[in-house]
Formats: sequence, C-alpha cells, structure tokens
Amino acid sequence: MFGTTFVLAIRSIRRHLLRSFLTILGIVIGVAAVVAMVTLGKATTSAVQEQISALGTNVLQIRPGQGFGRGGGGPRPPDFDPEDVTAIARQVAGVTAVAPQVSTSATAIYEGANWSTTVQGTTNDIFVVQPWPLALGRTWTPAEEQAGKSVCIIGNTVRQNLFRGGDPIGRRMRIGAISCDVIGVLSTRGQAGFGGDQDDTVVMPIKAVQRRFTGDRKVRLMMVGVDQAYSTEAVQAAITDLLRERRHISGTKQNDFNIFDTKQISDTLTGTTTLLTRIVAAVAAISLVVGGIGIMNIMLVSVTERTREIGIRLAIGAVANEVLMQFLVEAVVLSMLGGLIGLALAQVVILIATPLMQVPWTFDPQINIIAFAISAVIGVVFGYFPARRAASLNPIDALRHE
Repeated sequence: MFGTTFVLAIRSIRRHLLRSFLTILGIVIGVAAVVAMVTLGKATTSAVQEQISALGTNVLQIRPGQGFGRGGGGPRPPDFDPEDVTAIARQVAGVTAVAPQVSTSATAIYEGANWSTTVQGTTNDIFVVQPWPLALGRTWTPAEEQAGKSVCIIGNTVRQNLFRGGDPIGRRMRIGAISCDVIGVLSTRGQAGFGGDQDDTVVMPIKAVQRRFTGDRKVRLMMVGVDQAYSTEAVQAAITDLLRERRHISGTKQNDFNIFDTKQISDTLTGTTTLLTRIVAAVAAISLVVGGIGIMNIMLVSVTERTREIGIRLAIGAVANEVLMQFLVEAVVLSMLGGLIGLALAQVVILIATPLMQVPWTFDPQINIIAFAISAVIGVVFGYFPARRAASLNPIDALRHE
C-alpha cells in the first residue's frame, strides 16, 4: 500500500515540476541556510581557538594601560623595565619563563627586493612561552642575545617576498638602516582573524631592537608562561600585586597595566562566536516555517484541483485513511526533496565560503541529519491539514465538483 502511495506521490510531483520546485524553495533555502550557517560558525570557532592556541597555552600577556587602550584619556602609562621582567621570573611561583617584547615597523631589503614588515625584539624565552617551531635554521645563542647581535629569524611571508621562497639561512639582509644575518625561518602559521598575517614578521634579540630601533630599554609587552600545575588566576593575582608594588600603586588606585589570560580570551571569543551562530541559525530557520506554509498552500490547491479524482476513489471503495495517506506522503516527499536539495546547496556554499573566510572546511553530520529530519517533520505538520481535508470530502459532493 505504502509503495503504491509513494509512486502516486512521485507522479503527482512530476506532473507539475515547476510548481513543485517553487513549493519546496522555502525548504531548500531554509535547510541550506541553517546547515551553512551552523557549519561555518563552527569552523570559525575552530579557527579562533587555533589562533588563540598559537599564542600558547597557560600564557599571560601583560601590557601597560587599562584594557587594549590607554584608558581614562590621561597620559600614557609608563612602559615596563627589564627589572620588572626579572622580578616576575624570580619572585612569582608558577612562572616558567618571561619573554619581554618590543616591536616596530621597518622595511626589509635584500638584493633590490623590499618588504614592509614588523620587527619584534624578544629573548629566547619566547620559544618556551609561545612555542613556534622553526622550519629552517636555529635560534640565537645566549651570547648573541646578551650582546644584542644583529641576527634575525624571519617569518614565511618575509621569506617569500624577499628570497622568493629560497633558503635564506646565512644570507645578510637590511632592516631599516642596519644589516642582519638570517639564522632561522619560522614555521608557517597563516592569517589571524584578529591579528593580521602572523608570518609577516622579523624576530631579533631584544637588545638589538632596543639599541638600533627604539633607542631605550623599555618593554611594551611581557609574555608569561605559567606552569600547568599552577592556577593562572593565582599567578595573575601574584603578578598584579608585584607590579603594583614596583609601579608604586597603592590603595584603591587603578592599575596602570593589564593582564590578559589567553584561555579567557579564547573562552570569550568562542562563546561570542557560538552565540552569533545560534542567532543566525535561528533567523535562517524561519525560512523553514515559511517553506512549510508554502507546502500547505500548494497542497490545498492540489486538493481543490483533484476533488473529482478524490470523489471517484472514494466512490469505488477507497477509505478516508488511504486518501489522507496519499496526500500526506506527497507533502512529506516534497518536503524531503527540498531538504536533500538544501543539503547539497549548503555544501556548495560551504566549499565556496571557507576559502574566502580562511577557515577550515568541516562536515558536520549531526546538523545535516537534524536539518533533513526537520524538513520531513515540516512535511508531516503542514501537510496534515490539506490531507485531512481531502480525506473528509463527501464522495457525492466531490463527484459533482467541476
């Protein structure tokens, strides 16, 4: 019985292909939108988490000022001293390493090729706090760091633009007005959604950058590694107390520095991205309801058009449940067909969007199954009323219908 009913439903859909397609268009758009939005949202969340993890796990970032800006409209807070770095490393329990950083912009030049990039000065501790493996070469030695020698480790973007992807180890390039020996190449990290191209950088010993570029011993950023056995909140509180004492901040006076926990940043960004994904998916799901209303409308029209056919079936012995099943199956088939087309369209959208958004392509079977199941449920819910109306027709009145 069900097989015959299914065949009749397919024949009815084939008789009016254009009308059937327009009927399921709302379902197609709804399913495609929901699946694409949820999948892209999860991919974006994954990319954000990956970018945060590139900063290192259990890492604290310490900067002068309140928040990311200076705050309060007052004078710029003082930078940190090298002694602050030493004090944190020696006096705060749970700290594995402290990497001071200064940065500036400069033009790197090699054999007529030039590239504007960011020059970062730091110590070898940065590779402990924020693991970033080298693709080629080595890091600088303690002697080179102490002497502030002009040696540098370049990112892949700088390598591609100056050395055309060749081996730069042992080559000498110019950064601004100074010459620098290339001793290493950082592994590729790619784009960061909130920080630009991570590979567009030149890393040098901090003393070399301070002496040749900034002209002072001040530190604008400290990266602090925290032992896994310690709570980052406890270490953060201890560092706050130490810096308040060293910077002569007493009583209720606000801190003129801020400490960011990379895990908190990751949790905040992940939570925000997830919330936005759910909101967008909920808005897109409205299309499914609209599509369901479209199916109900067309099915009611179909019942009116086929009233005489229904009357003949009832007159020759068909029972009301068989008529109800025929129209209900037709509505469900329409809805499921729209769901399948929507799933295919969603994958096309995802394949196009992921490279543009620079996020990894992922296939989420759960959201695909849920979206398809919802499309089938919509066919049942919105197809029941027209099917019930067809089944409740009086055979004599239906036969008289013109």
